[in-house]
Amino acid sequence: MAQSSVRGEGTRPRAGQAGEADWDEDRYDGQGGPADGDGDGPSAQPRGHGRHGGGGGRRRGGGGRPRRRRRILRWSAMVLAVLILGTAGAGYLYYQHLNANIKKDKLNIGDEKDRAAESKANAAGQTPLNILLIGSDARDTKENQKLGGAKETFGGVPLADVQMLLHVSADRTNMSVVSMPRDTLLQIPKCTDPDNGKVYAATVGRVMTNQSLGRGGPGCTVATWEKLTDIHIDHFMKIDFSGVVSMADAIGGVPVCVDANIYSKDSRGHGSGLKLKKGTTYVKGKQALQWLRTRYGFEDGTDIARAKAQHQYMNAMVRQLRENATLSNPGKLRALAETATNALTVDEDLGTVAKLYDLSKELRKVPTKGITMTTMPFRYVGARVAPTDDATKLFRLVREDIPLDGTSKKKKSTAEKASSDPAAADDKIGVLVQNGTRTTALGPVSGRAGTVRDLLVGKGFAQATADPTTATAEEKTVIRYPSADLEGDAQKVAKSLGIPFGSVKKSTDVSGVTLVVGADWRTGTAYKATAEDDSIPDTAEALNGAKTDACMKVNPGFTWS
Repeated sequence: MAQSSVRGEGTRPRAGQAGEADWDEDRYDGQGGPADGDGDGPSAQPRGHGRHGGGGGRRRGGGGRPRRRRRILRWSAMVLAVLILGTAGAGYLYYQHLNANIKKDKLNIGDEKDRAAESKANAAGQTPLNILLIGSDARDTKENQKLGGAKETFGGVPLADVQMLLHVSADRTNMSVVSMPRDTLLQIPKCTDPDNGKVYAATVGRVMTNQSLGRGGPGCTVATWEKLTDIHIDHFMKIDFSGVVSMADAIGGVPVCVDANIYSKDSRGHGSGLKLKKGTTYVKGKQALQWLRTRYGFEDGTDIARAKAQHQYMNAMVRQLRENATLSNPGKLRALAETATNALTVDEDLGTVAKLYDLSKELRKVPTKGITMTTMPFRYVGARVAPTDDATKLFRLVREDIPLDGTSKKKKSTAEKASSDPAAADDKIGVLVQNGTRTTALGPVSGRAGTVRDLLVGKGFAQATADPTTATAEEKTVIRYPSADLEGDAQKVAKSLGIPFGSVKKSTDVSGVTLVVGADWRTGTAYKATAEDDSIPDTAEALNGAKTDACMKVNPGFTWS
């Protein structure tokens, strides 16, 4: 997929550099843009305090300029801290001349009917943010080839080797990051390349999730996540190898820890080449990329261990930049801005510096202690992995905006609101009732679908029918509907049985309103909703952003003395 130009824009203007005739330092210093620090964004109007008139010598006078420079540096450091990307993390300086550097792509290139429902607002009218962070292994430039190795793959189909869903709570008090292992087996939905119209049919059976990027672009990775998790994704950000290195160079290093000397290289030459001594080291540049790519040498040598190392790095980077504005050289800031924006691809609704700046303001509201890094719970399928029931639970917690930091396990930020879709009359609503009462320990309750069907008919739902087969086991009773025009009908069925609206789900796996009687309703005619367990699964291996003593365990086969 071509990613070399900005869709819908003309030729990129060349940005001026320090020392050139058209470079104007004052363009980025106190003229209403992000450099003003205490403004409201790139379009904010200057406030009082002598900037215009009334002793306004501070505009260009000797006393005002250094102060504004400090504001630039503090602002830049905060932005760098809170905008975290795939294989490492990146932040962006929002100078207007960088707009043309930012590559844009479609947010979701799957079928519209497969889209997850948009997140609902809480009682205060606030909505969560879900951003998919994608780290590409693209070797499409000489720089990326040099950093990524594997000469035979130059110009090949890129893989989404790092995928992280960043969820920001509606009230902006916490942030959750869920990593999905690159070799997770799942079904990739139908995707259409927005550049050439090529249609990639849904995969037959399950394939590795990292293949999604090569099926029309990042919008296919987004579509894959939405289909799996039923979480509506608002934006995506994608970065490549060179962006990782430029970020690490600019911030002067990120502290990481290993519990023994490590050299990531085996007898066959496999490994990232990372070589560190036991304890804490500040890694930057290529060494930072090695840390983030290391699989051989950490724990059991799997992609799961690599995700843990990435979480440690990202947390440390956020703490480093929030505590100390380490970027002190304007030249380095400009270099980072150029490299980072050239390495960045975002969705079209996020493709301007003004919108990125607005997003950064939302992200930096979250305190470090409110950041939780997790890995999708999984089970092994041969050498690959697949999501487990714990993964389903983790996705539900994110979808329902329940914090993963342990501070408010029973609090749900999003309200379960009635649909705006008008429901049909009870006797006109078709309902298929399925038996999902089977569990790992108990067989299905015979005739359960028919019992609940009779219950519905008695309540006036004359078109209710029972599926004679046994549905896939469901831990909780659920009502599914295929499209928005049936949401009202599904909620009406739920209300008649006392089933909470939170158990009414949109799903393309059904063709009409479908009630699956779960293991929580094996007997009786009155449904009693069970209390949700909103604790984070242990298998998610959560790491809090405020934890400063995290240290990677080194595989004994990769140590040195």
